Amino acid sequence: MSGKEIRWRQRFENFDKAYSQLHAAILDFDKLSILEKEGLIQRFEYTFELAWKTLKDYLESQEVEVKFPREVIKAAFHYELIQDGEVWMDMLEKRNLLAHTYDEERFNFAVKKIKEEYYKAISQVHTLLGEKR
Repeated sequence: MSGKEIRWRQRFENFDKAYSQLHAAILDFDKLSILEKEGLIQRFEYTFELAWKTLKDYLESQEVEVKFPREVIKAAFHYELIQDGEVWMDMLEKRNLLAHTYDEERFNFAVKKIKEEYYKAISQVHTLLGEKR
């Protein structure tokens, strides 16, 4: 097993832990308080970061050189690792906006996007990479 192969598998372990925490929050979504929904946003942020970095490491283990998040997402879509490239690009573009949840409208927007779109996209990648490990 090459160093790149080991690296992506190790990164997946961290992604898997983060995903499990996000998954638990989504399952209990209707019971979450405002404060807990703020935690959901935080869980999304670090799960998304680990997701694209795990994709990057996986692609590199397959001899696909990518450096930046946008390149990773495009290559992952090209190699059919992600199904909905538009949602992934939206996650990338909105990730900084989601951090500004002190505004109620932005907060509600962020929670809705995570629950209705982003979680599904991250779940698809989690399942696919889990099968490849």
